Amino acid sequence: MPANTTDLEKRLWEAADELRANSRLKSSEYSIPVLGLIFLRYADWKFTHAEEELKNIGSRRRGITKADYQAKGVMYLPDAARFSTLLNLPGGADIGKAINDAMRAIEAENEELKDILPKTYNRLENDLLFDLLKNFNKVELGTDLSGDAFGKIYEYFLGKFAMSEGQKGGEFFTPTSVVKLIVEVIEPYHGRIYDPACGSGGMFIQSASFVEKHKKNPSTEISIYGQEKVGETVRLCRMNLAVHGLAGDIRQSNTYYEDIHKSVNKFDFMMANPPFNVDKVDKEKIKGDPRVSKFGMPKADNANYLWIHFFWSALNETGRAGFVMANSASDARGTELEIRQKLIQSHAVDVMIAVGSNFFYTVTLPCTLWFLDKGKVDTIRRDKVLFLDARHIYRQIDRAHREFSTEQIEFLANIVRLYRSEAVETSNGSQALLAEKFPQGQYIDVPGLCKVATLEEIAAQGWSLNPGRYVGVAERVVDDFDFAEKLEELNEELEVLNLEARELEERIAENVAKLLEQS
Repeated sequence: MPANTTDLEKRLWEAADELRANSRLKSSEYSIPVLGLIFLRYADWKFTHAEEELKNIGSRRRGITKADYQAKGVMYLPDAARFSTLLNLPGGADIGKAINDAMRAIEAENEELKDILPKTYNRLENDLLFDLLKNFNKVELGTDLSGDAFGKIYEYFLGKFAMSEGQKGGEFFTPTSVVKLIVEVIEPYHGRIYDPACGSGGMFIQSASFVEKHKKNPSTEISIYGQEKVGETVRLCRMNLAVHGLAGDIRQSNTYYEDIHKSVNKFDFMMANPPFNVDKVDKEKIKGDPRVSKFGMPKADNANYLWIHFFWSALNETGRAGFVMANSASDARGTELEIRQKLIQSHAVDVMIAVGSNFFYTVTLPCTLWFLDKGKVDTIRRDKVLFLDARHIYRQIDRAHREFSTEQIEFLANIVRLYRSEAVETSNGSQALLAEKFPQGQYIDVPGLCKVATLEEIAAQGWSLNPGRYVGVAERVVDDFDFAEKLEELNEELEVLNLEARELEERIAENVAKLLEQS
C-alpha cells in the first residue's frame, strides 16, 4: 500500500495524545471526540480531492452539486464542516460549539449519519481543540490514501483507546487478529451477519474486508445487524461502519432481555465477543424466550451459556457462528454440561480453537474460540469436531500483548479448510507451515496442534470441548526447552487432571450413595 499507515497512525496518535497530557479528561471522555475529529479529517480529505476532480471536469454552466459528490461515493460536507473553516475561526470564537455545529451540519446533509456523530466538544478547552485541529491538519494523509487505509488508522485508534481504558475499552474493541481469525473460519461470503454484542463493529468491518479480498462488493453481498446496550458504543459502531463505507441496522438494547432483531433462525452468520462470566442476569425476564427453548436454561449464575444458546438459536439451517468464550465454559458442569451435551449432539459444534494468554487488553487469561455450523449435519463432518491448540502460536507485540500474524491466521484457517476439504489460501505466506505440518496437502491429526474427534470420543471425555483434552502435546527437541512455556503446558495438564479427579470423586460419591440406598 503506497501510504505508510504505520507512520501515519503514530503521528496522528501523538497529536491526539496531547489531550491526555494536557486536559483533565479521562481517556473514556476524550476518545469519542478524538475519533469524531479523525472521522472529520478523513471526510474533509476525501471531499477536497473530489472537489478538485469535479472542478477539472465540471461544466461552467452549472455549479458542483451534492449529487456530484455522492456519485463519486464521497460524503457531502457543507462549508461549516470543512476543516479549513474550523481552523480559520476568528480569535475568541467558541471552537467547541463550532465543531458541534459542524457535526450537526454533516448529519443534516447525510441521513445515514443522523444522531451518530459526537457533539460534546464544548467540554474541551478552546486551546486544546485548536491545537488538536492544527496538529491533525499538519499530518499529510497522502495523495493515495485509500478508504481501507483510513479504516486501519481508525482501527488503530480504537485499539489504543481500548488499551488505555482498560476494562471499559474491552467492551467495545476485540483485538483485530482474533476477529480476522473468526472471520476466516466462518467464511461470510454472502448473507446476513449478526453480532448481538457488537461493540465498535470490528466483526462487521473484517467481514467486509473478507468479502473484498475475494473480489466481491460487501455492500451488495452482506447485510449487517448489530445490538449493543451502551448508546455511546452504538454510535461508535455506526461511525466505524461509515468510515469504512458501510451501513447496517445497529440498535441499542440489552441482549439478555431483548431480541430486537427477532433473531431466531434468521441469520447466515453470527459473530461475537460477549462479556465473560456475567452474573446477576434476571432469568425470570427470559422465561419463555424462544432463544433458550431448545436446550433449556442454565441454573448457574453465569451468562456464558445464555450467550451460547442465543448464538445457536440465531442461525438459520445452514448458518455458521464464531465467538469468543471463557475457557471455563468448555468444561463447565451441572446444567451447563447438559446444555453442552445437547449442543454437541445437535451436530452443530464444528471447530474449537484454544487461544493463549495476553491477546486481550482487558484480561490476561487465555480463551477459546467456538465455531458452530448448523449446515454440517448433512456433511461427512456430522459426527466430528476439529480441535485446534493455538496457545503457542502468536507474535509478541510488546511485553504485555500478543497477536496472530497474518501468516499465522492464514495457517490456522487453512487447517480448518483442510478439515472441511476446501482449497487452501496462501497469499499471506503460510505455504512453509502447511508443508511442514501437512506434507501431503491433506488434513492429518498433528500432536500438540490439531485433532479431529468423534462424538463418541467427546462423550468419553465427559462432553468436554477443551482442545487440550484431545490434541495432546507435541514432541519437543531437548534444546528447544523454554521454562515459561513448559510451565504453562504442565499447568494446563494439571488443570485437566484436576478436572478428571473431580469427575471421579463425583462418580464415587454417586456410587456410594446408591450402595447406601440399597443397604
